[in-house]
Formats: sequence, structure tokens, C-alpha cells
Amino acid sequence: MNRKVFLITGASTGIGEATARRAVEAGFTVVLAARSTAKLQQLQSELGSARSLAVTCDVSNWQSQQKMLQETLERFGRLDVVFANAGFSKGSTFFGGEDKAEEWKEMVLVNVFGAAATARLTLPELVKTGGHFLLTGSVVGRTTSIRNLYSATKWAVTGMAQAIRNEMAGRGVRVTLVEPGVVDTPFWDNIQKPDTPELQPDDIARAVIYAVSQPPHVDVNEILIRPTGQPN
Repeated sequence: MNRKVFLITGASTGIGEATARRAVEAGFTVVLAARSTAKLQQLQSELGSARSLAVTCDVSNWQSQQKMLQETLERFGRLDVVFANAGFSKGSTFFGGEDKAEEWKEMVLVNVFGAAATARLTLPELVKTGGHFLLTGSVVGRTTSIRNLYSATKWAVTGMAQAIRNEMAGRGVRVTLVEPGVVDTPFWDNIQKPDTPELQPDDIARAVIYAVSQPPHVDVNEILIRPTGQPN
């Protein structure tokens, strides 16, 4: 019997990497997608080539995502869980400092278009298997604690999750929006990390596996998860 196949974008580090490890532990075969080929190949080596497939993919590029899906189906023949996790921020406030037009454009393409393209391309396969689609949103996709374009992109992901869930109603596909607070990941390499408590990537990975492991009639719509003591 074929193992269920779990595709993760942004799988080379942080939440994506931790989720891949937990997914293999839970019995899934995983597809590891990200732009960093070397990191993906290292992770695939650790997880084992029989249980994982590394696919270099730029989610902001439609053709790259098409290739990701094609390689997945050619190798495993099915798709059961998709985690649209890829995203980034380098700050980019609306007022003050330097203009960062190209950075803004890239962030919208990765965080918003990328997640939407992942949904559009993979949902037909998930309908076939009665699968599960998850998206990484953010606490700042439901509050205004950070006032910049990154927060706006995550508000877009919040709306996207609701729209996808509405469209999948009656089709047997579950949809989960995961909204982390501050997590200790490479996300903070380019921006100032808040002086608050923080979660570890594995904390989010365990929440993802919780949602995925529920019986078919249970659809965990949202998981809002902050570290204890984070005020907003």
C-alpha cells in the first residue's frame, strides 16, 4: 500500500524542515520544495531517499510550481497533504527609510501569489484523495502589531484560506490556516526579532501534524499559536 504523500514548500529550513521531519515520523512520504537546493538535498539525505524527494522550486514562478507537481506525481503518483509554507519578510514599512519596490514585489509574489499558485495547482490532486491543504499565515495576519507590507501579505493569506475552504466545501478536502507567533527561525535573519518569548519550529510542526492526523470528518480550520507571554 502506498504511503500518503505530504508536500511542503519552504521545506529547507525552519517550520518547513521541522514539519518534514515530523511528517516522516508520522508515516508520510514527503516532498521537500524550496529554492535552496543544497539544504534540500541534505535534508533528503537525512530523511532517506525512499521516504523523501527534494525538488528545487521558486513558488513565485508558476512554471517552477508546475514542475514541482509533475515531479511529485511522476515519483509517487498521488498527493494527500500540501503545506503552502513558503514565505519571507525583510521589513519594508510603509513610511520612512528607503524605498524597496523590488523587495515588496518579491514578497507579494512569494507570500501571496506563491500560496495561491500552490493551491490552484494541487487542489485537483487533493480532491482525488480527499486530502488536506494547509497554509502558513501569521499572528500578524489577524492583528496590526506589525505595520508593514509583510503583515498585509499575511492578512491576504488569512482571506485566501477562508476562500479555499469555502470552495472546497463538499469536495472532501480539509483546509487549515496555521498562524504562528514569534518562532525562532531564519525568518529573523533580515529583520529585528521582537523582545518576546519565542516558539521553536517543532512547536509549529507538531500543531500541523495534529491537524493532519484528525479523523476525516474533523476539519481543524485555524491554529493560532503564540509562545506563552507574547502579548500580541
